[in-house]
Amino acid sequence: MKMTIRYIVTLVIALVGLLSQQATAQELEAKVVVNHSKIQGTNNSVFTTLQEAITEFLNSRKWSNAQYATREKIACSFNLIVNEYSDDGRFACNLMVQASRPVYNASYNTTVFNFNDNAVDFNYIEHDKLEFSDEIIDNNLTAVLAYYAYLIIGLDMDTFAPKGGTDVLNKAENVVNNAQMIGEDGWKAFGDSKNRHALVNDYMNGAMDPYRQLLYDYHRKGLDEMAQNAERGRSNITTSLALLEKCKQDKPMSVLPQLFTEIKKDELINVYSKGTSKEKEEVNRILCLVNPSLTTDWDKIMDN
Repeated sequence: MKMTIRYIVTLVIALVGLLSQQATAQELEAKVVVNHSKIQGTNNSVFTTLQEAITEFLNSRKWSNAQYATREKIACSFNLIVNEYSDDGRFACNLMVQASRPVYNASYNTTVFNFNDNAVDFNYIEHDKLEFSDEIIDNNLTAVLAYYAYLIIGLDMDTFAPKGGTDVLNKAENVVNNAQMIGEDGWKAFGDSKNRHALVNDYMNGAMDPYRQLLYDYHRKGLDEMAQNAERGRSNITTSLALLEKCKQDKPMSVLPQLFTEIKKDELINVYSKGTSKEKEEVNRILCLVNPSLTTDWDKIMDN
């Protein structure tokens, strides 16, 4: 009997330990690729080491105070394309970042963020340890990675609760502010309507609050609802897209409505393949207004 009690106690301790680890798991499950196919005549080990270092940096760090179980980690990818490399450790790169979240009771993930940053230049010597401080930013590589980590987590939180990612998105803003002095591209106000500064500044602008509400309504009330009731979920998505139109009207120069339509293009066409004629007409009107460059794609909604 004593052995049985000891065995049970051991199991309980192990279970508590496992649950504790799951509750404090890191937020990101990032897949990192360093594509160096453009670089010839260089020892490839520096690119392999960099890929490993970035993967560890993103996945081993706790980026917020939120509690994440292992199964709740955010699936994301960082594809670093090396355009130029010099032996002194200077890199000139493009960075393609994508993040998704699961759809409730469905077998697929929906893309929440997809962005190509074409101004990622930094210094890295093989086996350098990647370190980061929110307050003292002196390394462009870790600053860029931290910025996108915060942005991904904040956007993901916004899809589960209205403006749920505010605290983490404030950290992304803080990175932008503290990176102004390092002299690298991508951080300056008015430097580019699609740079890092513009992206998070637009997102946190009060005029774009409808956009943040859109992320919640579209994902939580729309996509997540469709497994239970496809008509109700689609109706909620239609209602949410009116917020996209409002964003376009309130802040015409913002890149966010266009970015949303580019990310969700195929998904929207699929969602409305079984929509009513009234739904299709309304959605087609909104999407053509927000992103007329994709009119041919939006017309597929009417054709289905």
